[in-house]
Amino acid sequence: MSFPVADTPETAPAFATRRVIRIRAARGSRAFDLAELWEYRDLIYFLVWRDSKVRYKQTVLGVAWAILQPLSTMLVFSLFFGRLARIPSDGVPYPLFTYAALVPWAFFSNAMIQAANSVVLNQQLITRVYFPRVIIPLSTVLSGAVDFAITFVVLLGLLMVYDLWPTLRMLWVVPLSVLALLTATGVGVWLAALNVRYRDIRYIVPFLTQFWLFATPIAYPSSLLSEPWRTLYAVNPMVGVVEGFRWAVLQTPIRPDTAVLIATVVSIALFLAGVRYFHSVERTFADVV
Repeated sequence: MSFPVADTPETAPAFATRRVIRIRAARGSRAFDLAELWEYRDLIYFLVWRDSKVRYKQTVLGVAWAILQPLSTMLVFSLFFGRLARIPSDGVPYPLFTYAALVPWAFFSNAMIQAANSVVLNQQLITRVYFPRVIIPLSTVLSGAVDFAITFVVLLGLLMVYDLWPTLRMLWVVPLSVLALLTATGVGVWLAALNVRYRDIRYIVPFLTQFWLFATPIAYPSSLLSEPWRTLYAVNPMVGVVEGFRWAVLQTPIRPDTAVLIATVVSIALFLAGVRYFHSVERTFADVV
């Protein structure tokens, strides 16, 4: 009669020596892991490419929508605020005044709206495979860079029409665009995380966008406000971005140092707080979405 023999390290089954890897959400300062995001750079590229391609797929006008939206808004503002209400425009033609502000605003608002719905729209991807979930709203925001580039080229064309040539100030467009991206990402990840649990967020986002539009100096200059209200008004980070764009592109006389500084602080704070909150609740996405 033979008796069972206990397994030794030499005779133990192969599966008994395999390592068990547990995937857990990051906490604290490791919530936004740049090294991990770099490992998934191919996925970020694919999602950006997919969102950019699908956005205008099966549309009649295609990417022309990226131009028509700010142009139509510029025409409406020029008619009602510029011609009828006689809103001042800091010494530059009013259509150019509004369009220069609508370029960063269109990038910010579209990126925020798309990021807010990104996690819910990618629920099948979330429930099937692991990857840093913040990649979804981040790639959605980055995909808006294509539309931003198109509208910026149109802005350069308008400068030539009004015989206003760019200077070295134009270089400030790069850091100001980064501020708009940080703000859109920070607010977008907040809304994306909330939208998973509370689906009425999708009804709040359009109202929030419309309110934020008129709370930003697009149809009017912030110089209409006096201190200290003007500094308090700059807590809206898009104030510094918009006024900075006008100063850099249209060469308006007043350099918005205070507004840009406040926008930088608020944008970074929104980004860090938004990413931290997103990571604190992302472990429940697969169960709730």
